[in-house]
Amino acid sequence: MQNTEWLAMAKRIQAIAQAGLFYSQSPYDQDRYQELSDLSVQILSKLSDEPVEKIGALFTEERDGYQTPKVDVRAVVFNEKNEILMVKERVDDRWALPGGWADVGYTPSEVAVKEVKEETGLDVKTVRLLAVMDKKNHPHPAEAWYVYKLFILCEKIGGEISQDTMETSDIQYFASEQLPPLSEPRNLESQIQMMFDYKNNPNKEVYFD
Repeated sequence: MQNTEWLAMAKRIQAIAQAGLFYSQSPYDQDRYQELSDLSVQILSKLSDEPVEKIGALFTEERDGYQTPKVDVRAVVFNEKNEILMVKERVDDRWALPGGWADVGYTPSEVAVKEVKEETGLDVKTVRLLAVMDKKNHPHPAEAWYVYKLFILCEKIGGEISQDTMETSDIQYFASEQLPPLSEPRNLESQIQMMFDYKNNPNKEVYFD
């Protein structure tokens, strides 16, 4: 069995354990669900190379019923040369579309606008949703979290590019045939090329898994 299949099963076990811990009234069942949760955290850690403490802490913070996917929002911004805006992530020195985890209290559009401003200094407005992807259906590196990815087309309306941000070390526009080394936990070449396809075919329907 491939690691991706084990990873999917470990995530499912964690989701079942979390729901059981929330709803079960029996202390004996609580112990069993907690043991399942601990085992799944250990499996997830081995498969994703994330420390047990980090994975366990996240699940403890979110233990309020059924476990739900995390949401990653990516902003898609083009310039007049049909080049796409990308930022160089400090964590791995590779490139990604501006974006990050969705924040509680913000709409997806607001997250996209906020992330572009924080990571590039540019002001944008959202235009439309381009794609909703289940990360497990795309060849990203293995990770502990179950993630949905939203790609939102944005249009620059002001601001100036700022290179001085906490999370990024460089900001540039790239042509489709000259993409830089990509931060694959965040985006894949196939996904970036799909965004160029949307630029060239503005009436194309929203992609969703």
